[in-house]
Amino acid sequence: MKISGRHLFIPFFSIFMCLSTLNLFAQTDAEMIQTVTGSVRLSDLGFSLSHEHIMSNFGKPIDETSEYDEDQLFKQVVPYLEYLKSLGVETIFDCTTEYFGRRVDLLSRISETSNIQIITNTGFYGAAGDKYIPSFAYSTSVTEVASIWIDEFEHGIEGTAIKPGFIKLGFDGGSPSKIDKKLFEAGIYTHLSTGLVLAVHTGDNIEAVNYQINLLNHHGVDLSSWIWIHANKYEDDRILLEIASRGAWISLDGLSSINVDKYLERIKKFKERGLLDHLLVSHDGNGFPAGGDIRPFEDIMKSLVPAMYEEGFSKQEVDLILIENPKNAFRLKLN
Repeated sequence: MKISGRHLFIPFFSIFMCLSTLNLFAQTDAEMIQTVTGSVRLSDLGFSLSHEHIMSNFGKPIDETSEYDEDQLFKQVVPYLEYLKSLGVETIFDCTTEYFGRRVDLLSRISETSNIQIITNTGFYGAAGDKYIPSFAYSTSVTEVASIWIDEFEHGIEGTAIKPGFIKLGFDGGSPSKIDKKLFEAGIYTHLSTGLVLAVHTGDNIEAVNYQINLLNHHGVDLSSWIWIHANKYEDDRILLEIASRGAWISLDGLSSINVDKYLERIKKFKERGLLDHLLVSHDGNGFPAGGDIRPFEDIMKSLVPAMYEEGFSKQEVDLILIENPKNAFRLKLN
């Protein structure tokens, strides 16, 4: 059955691979990750920004989000990525999902031109009032949705050889909706089949946090396979630290030039608790937001890292957050 002109549902038996296949998969691929120009060793990721947007059309109607002024896009984005490269950035995890601007063909060309490694995603974005969830997702089963994402991992995205490096999902505020729950469960099935980590836009919605943790536990998924995206929006650091202590990844991904001091204070708390190894820091920047001006993602390199050194952080601790943690957070995890 063809969906939305591009999706084919795959028989769901592929989700439940035999144990020997999983073991072989783990042995051969556990130290590799997919970029938009092919698989690379995790050890080659280097300094990584774990939550950015190379470009997106967030805010536009869902049927316009795949359309870009490509000339202007390349004129704006490539020089900026080359600048980030000069600051030491080697890899960017691109969090623009399908249906609000993911274009892997363009990401591949941008990566090759700028010499920045880019890792794309599979999944649907359930935040923003469900504006970017395709209509067929409401009427199809959890397993049918999961089969789409598994197929992207196994065979490539939209007829290309480009494969996702993680699963991107989202929750709105308030009590989790039926569709957000459905997509998250589909994400869990995708994770169980592929090993891809679940990076979930959750923000300050503690009810959604608890729902996700409970469902992960129900399916026997270790919390190290889950990233609380936009956890910086939740003000109670005690909760962030407690959940990090249980193995989850806490992503403080709204850093900018005006909040460096606040981020530094929060990072210190993770250091004091011995939990720096469960922390991700990024900007949620955007190189081409609906064709507008760049929303910068340079302040970690320009401001945060120097401030960390001034506050007595060691190079090993800085490298842990910005080199080692992205590798460990996004490595394939097969239960």
